[in-house]
Amino acid sequence: MFNINISHESTVAPYEQLRLGVIAKVRAGQLTAGTKIPTVRALAAHLGLAPNTVARAYRELESDGVVETRGRQGSFIASSGDPTRDVAGRAATAYVATVRRLGLDDAAALRYVKTALEN
Repeated sequence: MFNINISHESTVAPYEQLRLGVIAKVRAGQLTAGTKIPTVRALAAHLGLAPNTVARAYRELESDGVVETRGRQGSFIASSGDPTRDVAGRAATAYVATVRRLGLDDAAALRYVKTALEN
């Protein structure tokens, strides 16, 4: 069972803390491609969370390409490893395409990014 600290006092929702914790462990090499992860119920019991909270984190991780579900075999870290950089790269490319379509210059585009990062 892997340990991820969930703070109930945090302003970040528990499912998001779990999602970010799994991504951090993948990036750090602590969870490698093909690693089986606990069932929703087992992890919920281990972390003291509601099963729906863990299920939501797993769904989002699967949507992000970090986790893959193999039916009755369970859930695993995706064979692609850490897809978050690829997703971020595609999002950045799409943003630049939108900025170009709108006729904004690079300085304006960067201001929007900086503002978004500060919020």
